[in-house]
Amino acid sequence: MPDFLGQYNYSLDEKGRVSVPAKFRRELMPETKETFVVTIGHDKCLFVYPIDRWEQKASILRDQPMSDERSRKWVRMFASSATYAVCDKQGRIMLPPNLTKWARLDKDVVINGMLDHIEIWDPGMFAAYTADMEDEFEKLAEDVLF
Repeated sequence: MPDFLGQYNYSLDEKGRVSVPAKFRRELMPETKETFVVTIGHDKCLFVYPIDRWEQKASILRDQPMSDERSRKWVRMFASSATYAVCDKQGRIMLPPNLTKWARLDKDVVINGMLDHIEIWDPGMFAAYTADMEDEFEKLAEDVLF
């Protein structure tokens, strides 16, 4: 399964469309037909899943116990915010206003590869996030990787 890697700077057009980096589109499985699901992500960014990877994620979410309040709340927010987005002929997807507002996206955006999905960030928020992470990165590596 191909991975999404790297960071790219793009802009939203006046209709709320953003280009999916060509490198990312080349990583898609042919059966996805350049169809994505866009939803709220962690740390006030948007998550963008190719449809095949969304289906894997949705399968995991369906298995969450709806009797557990925390699971129910998280799945509700994540799934109810999700929307389908299909690339147009120029490789752009539409980001709905409710999602651009939630992620505080205005004009310029940062697009990050996150292995199985893509993140879309406001550049200022992403810069602040990465500045905060510089001191934590080594400690996180110890905690997460070892």
